[in-house]
Amino acid sequence: MFKRPEFDISADLEWWIAPQHLFDGRKLHHDVALLIKAGKIIRLADIAKMPQEARVWQIKGTLCPGFFDIQVNGGGGVLFNNSPTLATLETIYNAHKQFGTLSWLPTFITDKPEGMREAVNAVIEAKGRFGVEGIHLEGPYLNVTRKGTHKASYIRAVEPLIFDLVADLALANIPVLITLAPECVPAGTIAKLSALGAIVSAGHSAATAEQTAAALDEGLTCFTHLYNGMPQMTSRQPGIIGEALNSTVYCGIIADGHHVADQMLGIAIRSRKIPHHMILVTDAMSTIGGQDHFVLYDELIKVENGRLVNQAGSLAGAHIDMISSVKNLINNADIDVETAMAMATQNPATLMGLDGQVGMLKAGANANILFLNDDYDLDDKLINGQFEK
Repeated sequence: MFKRPEFDISADLEWWIAPQHLFDGRKLHHDVALLIKAGKIIRLADIAKMPQEARVWQIKGTLCPGFFDIQVNGGGGVLFNNSPTLATLETIYNAHKQFGTLSWLPTFITDKPEGMREAVNAVIEAKGRFGVEGIHLEGPYLNVTRKGTHKASYIRAVEPLIFDLVADLALANIPVLITLAPECVPAGTIAKLSALGAIVSAGHSAATAEQTAAALDEGLTCFTHLYNGMPQMTSRQPGIIGEALNSTVYCGIIADGHHVADQMLGIAIRSRKIPHHMILVTDAMSTIGGQDHFVLYDELIKVENGRLVNQAGSLAGAHIDMISSVKNLINNADIDVETAMAMATQNPATLMGLDGQVGMLKAGANANILFLNDDYDLDDKLINGQFEK
């Protein structure tokens, strides 16, 4: 671990960090320092141009923005679906921040209407706390033939509730990401949700390329865990995956080595028209920082050889944290450092409309900063400009 600065870093004092390398959310810099005060980044400057009287902490390694994960189902032994409460959000955050995730979207998958309402209420209550930057409602308006671990009996047609929930979240100024199957919702649904302020993503879907193109025209702006929960493309049937890769919108993808082969990760990332429209997600369950098993929908799910599987042996979420995901991209999928880190920082922040607040090291952003060593292991972190005791 880095040796922490010996001088006072109280919130009302200015101090500089002069690292060997600094990744600002998009680009890797060398010989650039960062000024912090009151939990915020004040400015960046060339190390050679820092004031002579400045209090400076010089370190080796790389500074990186805190990771932003838009698909987190659980952690620390709890699942958001099983207990959609403020206490659950705190537990999940405490588990994932140990692996660099300082901003996240609690993800509530297909469930009963009353559970959706409880989840939204918990996120509204958590506003400004525990790194919660919004909510991801993954379902229940999905294609039952591509349900994955989602419970078939809870998958249903679009209901008035979702529009009420989105309106409530908008009133509280809280971003919401909604995963649905475009072919399973009435025409105009995506446009209506988008007009209310929701960010709509396609997932757990068997949409054709034509149906996907129509959804994109209507305002679809993302695809949920690309390759998973959708039919695979062929040379004559591009389907939802082909349309996603050929689009200019965002795609989330899991890099645990089980959901998507390393070669396919590389193909997806390198094929995009807009490279920074790829987002790294964990789809993590309660096993991150918790026991190696849990119950979802009254079914036992456990870790086997690094994979989360249900009783039928099918994948049921992921058992991976964000720092491991980033390293997998760099070490196993041959993705360059800037691209891999951007997928876990600025890219998701931009999708969620939080540019300049999180996922970036720039003037005005929160001083949520990771300290990575030469192997890209997480050695330490700042949260709102302060080290954890």
